[in-house]
Amino acid sequence: MDLTLYLAATLKNLRQDRGWSLSRLAEETGVSKAMLGQIERNESSPTVSTLWKIATGLNVPFSTFIAPPEGETPLAYDPESQAMVVTPIFPWDEQLHFDMFSITLAPGALSESTPHEKGVIEHVVVLSGALDMCISGQWKTLTAGRGVRFAGDEAHAYRNSTLQTVHFQSLIHYPKEKAASKPAANNDDD
Repeated sequence: MDLTLYLAATLKNLRQDRGWSLSRLAEETGVSKAMLGQIERNESSPTVSTLWKIATGLNVPFSTFIAPPEGETPLAYDPESQAMVVTPIFPWDEQLHFDMFSITLAPGALSESTPHEKGVIEHVVVLSGALDMCISGQWKTLTAGRGVRFAGDEAHAYRNSTLQTVHFQSLIHYPKEKAASKPAANNDDD
């Protein structure tokens, strides 16, 4: 399965299921209408940060875009730069409200994450290398075997300031009571 085709179809289906136009989706996600259209037409591959904005705006787990239906092999998500590769370990679990990822960050790479949905808690454990994390405006370094838990609904960042790839896992807990679905808007620019 081609992940970019899966991502494009998933985004378009989620938007259409809500009855949203591309303009409405842009308002809800903070991602430009042009970029969203390119993603839906499989003309552009979003960065991990952009994909998080889209997932947050749609109020869906991140793994929705990179974990195909049960029975199919989950695929790694790596934008063309391959600076950050995200592979689902446990895609969205409806009962436990979490998903878990294996992530690699290339030497010198920086990934800034916009705040996730209110109430999201993120757990990060470094498996190899050293990971710099900015949480609540403060940078700290985690080495292999170390972890941190933090409120994912605040801006945070991941940085690899070393010459070796860092490998870590991220377990993301979503609130049990998700916000009510946002009302549909005119569908004027499919």
